[in-house]
Amino acid sequence: MSVENIKAFSIIGHTNSLDDVVMILGKSKVFQPDEVSNFYNDTQGFVRVSSQNKYGEPVSRISNAMRTLGIEPRYIRTKKKFNPDFEAIDNYSLRLIDTVERLEKKKAKLQHEYNECKRAREETSHFVSIDRNIEELLEMEYIKAVFGRMPKENVQKLGTENYNTDFVEFIPCSEEGTYIWGVYFVPLTEYEKAERIFSRLYFEKSSFASMDEAPEKRYKRLNSDIEKLKNDLEQINGKIKDFADSKEKKILSYYTKAAEYNLFFSIKTHAMERGKSFCLTGWVPEKQAKKLKSDLQKIESVEVSVSNGNDELQLSPPVKLKNFFLARPFQFYTEMYGVPKYREIDPTAFIAFTYVLLFGIMFGDVGHGICVMIAGALMWFVRRMPIGKILLPCGFSGTVFGALYGSVFGYENAMDWFYKGVLNMEEKPIEVMSSQFTNNILFIAVGIGMALLCVAMLLNIYTSIRQGNIGKMIFDTSGICGLIFYGMICAGLIGMMMLGINLFSIPYIIVIAVMFILIFLREPLSKLVDGEPDWAPESWGGFILENVFESIEVLLSYVSNTMSFLRVAAFVLVHAGMMQVVFTLAETSGPIGYIPVVIIGNGLVCALEALLVSIQVLRLEYYEMFSRFYSGEGRPYEPVRLNIVRN
Repeated sequence: MSVENIKAFSIIGHTNSLDDVVMILGKSKVFQPDEVSNFYNDTQGFVRVSSQNKYGEPVSRISNAMRTLGIEPRYIRTKKKFNPDFEAIDNYSLRLIDTVERLEKKKAKLQHEYNECKRAREETSHFVSIDRNIEELLEMEYIKAVFGRMPKENVQKLGTENYNTDFVEFIPCSEEGTYIWGVYFVPLTEYEKAERIFSRLYFEKSSFASMDEAPEKRYKRLNSDIEKLKNDLEQINGKIKDFADSKEKKILSYYTKAAEYNLFFSIKTHAMERGKSFCLTGWVPEKQAKKLKSDLQKIESVEVSVSNGNDELQLSPPVKLKNFFLARPFQFYTEMYGVPKYREIDPTAFIAFTYVLLFGIMFGDVGHGICVMIAGALMWFVRRMPIGKILLPCGFSGTVFGALYGSVFGYENAMDWFYKGVLNMEEKPIEVMSSQFTNNILFIAVGIGMALLCVAMLLNIYTSIRQGNIGKMIFDTSGICGLIFYGMICAGLIGMMMLGINLFSIPYIIVIAVMFILIFLREPLSKLVDGEPDWAPESWGGFILENVFESIEVLLSYVSNTMSFLRVAAFVLVHAGMMQVVFTLAETSGPIGYIPVVIIGNGLVCALEALLVSIQVLRLEYYEMFSRFYSGEGRPYEPVRLNIVRN
């Protein structure tokens, strides 16, 4: 439940050393660059470093080659000894793209020839009934032969009054769908007239240029050519695939290094220079700061100054979360809301405990809990989905509470044998279906809400102390005054309703009233305690009027935040109710339909409840508890490094 300490780096040196500095910072994989102007107020005379990233071209070439070879672009873990310089990467990218382009050109040529042969065969197939060379027909001296197709219904119009074609001879050759393929012969002197008539009949000319053999013979030859070209294409595709398979790891290694160096040199965009000197600033976690500083100082003309993040709060240091392995999956929820400020507490551990607890209470069912665990395992181990690691402990919690409720796939008495036969208990610990439990679970849910809200207020007090915000610590609605005010009211209500003790004596009420007045005056009192000179409001009348409405909102927030936890009780009862509906439907389905209805019903209830409970618990975390102690206005620690995938 902490934020890792971070160091601010300021690096100054000769511009000739900038590339070396950038490579060291990039290879460290821990440096997050920041704007120099944020660190130094006076940057007059400095200009941003402008230089072309030479690694862009090799990355583009290798990327294009991989796209042609069908290799998925990804960054892999390379051997430690594999550290090619720019020249080696550039030469390899040139050789690779040249080899790939030659293979691709050969493939493209074969593919073009294959497509042309298929097109020629398609056209030839429509004229195989002609037993003369097409070339002879096309070269007739006084007669022109035109090949093509036209709609069937238009063939019948030939020779009619509107389409007088007595001077034309149309010979149908084949039929395809709604079209007739054929050839018409027309004297050269009448060709233009015939072309106009056939155009009105939607005659589509064939792209036939010439044919030096009979169509039937040509059709057979084209079949043979197509088969040969198909084999040639398969061979070239095989060569490309073999090349890709055998060279994939090497290609990806060079691609990773080129992309990595390309990314490293993006650090230069944050550097500023004046004359022959440069300045570069950024952030490094405390654990890696000493080694990185030592590596940088090995470069002549480079000076490095390091300061603590706590001393640079005005620069808003980036935040790196640090949690133990059980809580670490819940950083997903923390980061989704927003990372903490540098001296703000990390709520991940708090989320991990409360989320798993509330999920288990609301989702309690042994069978459904196991199903959620299985789903979480598949989501993480198969698809690497972060939510999977969250569902694993949530499913376990649901299984534990399901055992307390004695519920297994909705069967509320499925574990009676265990409690009576193994544990020698007269009945299971919690009977969800009893009327007495309904009242108790409502009180328990509200009690959980009260306890968690008090914990959230304590966290707010602790955060305020860390940030040196004394006024907020004392007078805030979630500060000491807010905690006393809310805690005393809760204690009084619990004593009166649960224990039969009336704590609301006159001194007790006076203390509550004093706390409320201090909360009412929290703004000026906080400024006064923090030593701000203009602590008093400009108009006390306007201040009082405005804060009357704000106080009403504060009181309503205490009530609404507490009552929101009733949803915890609601989902416990809803589960039992929904499963009763499933079993009622199953019983009305008869012996044959009983089992399918129970299985389908359990699946629907499990999926629906898992989704709804996940959302509702997250809502309680964000709106009821986070709002008390957490801002989430920090900026994440994002060092310059590639996202390497497993090989």
